[in-house]
Amino acid sequence: MKVSELMTTNVLTVRPDAKVDEIARLMVAHDITGVPVVNGENRVVGIVTETDLIVRNAHLHFPTFLQILDARIYLQSPRHFEEELRRMLGTTAADVMTKDVVTTRPDADLDEVATLMVEQAANPVPVVENGKLVGIISRSDIVRLMAHEQAV
Repeated sequence: MKVSELMTTNVLTVRPDAKVDEIARLMVAHDITGVPVVNGENRVVGIVTETDLIVRNAHLHFPTFLQILDARIYLQSPRHFEEELRRMLGTTAADVMTKDVVTTRPDADLDEVATLMVEQAANPVPVVENGKLVGIISRSDIVRLMAHEQAV
């Protein structure tokens, strides 16, 4: 089976200047694990995955505080927390995206793409033809296909 037979062609994408919080909401709302970042010519310039978002947020240092009765005693200053939050909200796709994107072609075999996903730890994988995004395929697409074939 070819990638073109299983890929999603109506791909949700973002621009490099998209805010990280918007990207996270988009991913949750559509139950997807990653979103390609494209330029004005629909060329893939990066990808933002759940891993990219988690790694980015791991570098933010939220304040530790003690709650005693109704009082909060910050072990770091509240200003530090506000600065970190402001920095996070100002972060864009270009700041967190993986720039060296693993891609595949529509005419590639599914077993090729499955191997690529495992070897490169890539999920999802944008499908590119003539330099432009034409689809996307994920591990869950392949798992759904396997489950369907076993049920038949």
